[in-house]
Amino acid sequence: MEKITIKIQPTNRPTIIKFEADVFLTRKQNYEFKNVDEAKNSPLAKQLFYLPFTKTVYISGNFVAIERYDIVQWPDVQNEVAAQIENYLNSGEPVIIEDENTPSKVPVTVYAESTPNPAAMKFVANKKLVLQANEFKNIEEAKHSPLATGLFHFPFVKEVFITDNYVSILKYDIAEWEDVVIELREYIRTYIEEGKEVVTKNTAPKDADAPTTQKQDVPLDDTSQEIVDILEEYVKPAVASDGGNILFQSYDQDTKTVNVILQGACSGCPSSTFTLKNGIENMLKSMMENKVNHVVAING
Repeated sequence: MEKITIKIQPTNRPTIIKFEADVFLTRKQNYEFKNVDEAKNSPLAKQLFYLPFTKTVYISGNFVAIERYDIVQWPDVQNEVAAQIENYLNSGEPVIIEDENTPSKVPVTVYAESTPNPAAMKFVANKKLVLQANEFKNIEEAKHSPLATGLFHFPFVKEVFITDNYVSILKYDIAEWEDVVIELREYIRTYIEEGKEVVTKNTAPKDADAPTTQKQDVPLDDTSQEIVDILEEYVKPAVASDGGNILFQSYDQDTKTVNVILQGACSGCPSSTFTLKNGIENMLKSMMENKVNHVVAING
């Protein structure tokens, strides 16, 4: 079992801070505890109320948020609290103990949204599905995603891309969207509503030759980091709205060439490679002066 890590995230309210885990802590519903009695079904929240400055504990998705009393300031105690939560999560003890009153299903809505790629459709849920992007080219690659595996049993499903709160599906030409979109939407909605795990293990490149992003534990040079920041702030939101994703792969300082990987609906789209390449290229040239000459877009 991989070690769970906690990241501290401030909020727009100075008395509340979020402790984000790299795994889901709860999938069925959100919880708010005002005191230790209310926290009887959450051993983690109950433990946090032993901290004298804890006013309210919120548990939702992949984070624990704590509202403090004014007897302390977060910079003085946040690292110790993060370590306490991290140690608890790695102990294997439950975050929430469900009782007979906990609903077995939580209402979920899913709607279908077309993309610029005529072969791709985006299915958007009203809740977070995964903590990082996962792309599956076939059923073998989907072995760590029960949802993607189930989707590949539809004979017209070619590729599956899952990130944040949506699933992008690329289809073969044997089916038209109007004939299958309702069936796919209901399958995805029912699956999520039942609280099943979407991805059991984060996907990784299949081999050394597979396209991959710069690993997080390898420091980026200043120019590469600047490119990543621009992609994250200006490009990714627009690409995500079309059911796709873009990843930074590399930067060649000698040729001033940026390599990016297209995923989801963007991968294989007749127009996206040209449009994105030129759009990103123009943006990077404009924002980074003479550091970028070319952008190469690679289908994931």
